[in-house]
Amino acid sequence: MIIAYPCELTPDEDGSLMATFPDVPEAVTGGKDRTEALTMAEDALATALAGYVHAQWEIPTPSRPDDGQRLVAVPTVIAAKLVLYSAMREQLISNADLACQLGISESAVQKLIDPERNSPIAQVQKALRVVGRSMMIEVIAVRVEDLEEGCKEKDADIAIAN
Repeated sequence: MIIAYPCELTPDEDGSLMATFPDVPEAVTGGKDRTEALTMAEDALATALAGYVHAQWEIPTPSRPDDGQRLVAVPTVIAAKLVLYSAMREQLISNADLACQLGISESAVQKLIDPERNSPIAQVQKALRVVGRSMMIEVIAVRVEDLEEGCKEKDADIAIAN
């Protein structure tokens, strides 16, 4: 599962850009320019998907981006937590079941699946193995024309979990 969603950037009447996600309609934000809008979009996406976990909703499967859309990924640890949460839902594994298998408390498992709580990536990876998943990090090149003027970075992270 790749945790990167298509984002639409739409000009607003004041010249700023509004960022929306067709697959996650709760994630709406904006910025004064493309760079700020995409930075804010990552945060809005992570916050909205954390809301899905808190509401115990299914995490939507990202669609393929249409022309003009940009893929936005959530931070790596959050992506791993979302995959862990999804695998637990799919396999009907309770927090208590996972806690027993990991030898930790149920409250520790609650922290592991909560995207808004800090967790060491090694602990999340261990939990992913228990539910039959592994995690890889892929770094992809970003087109120079997608970067704002003055920005020299050419790589972006996308977290992938199988």
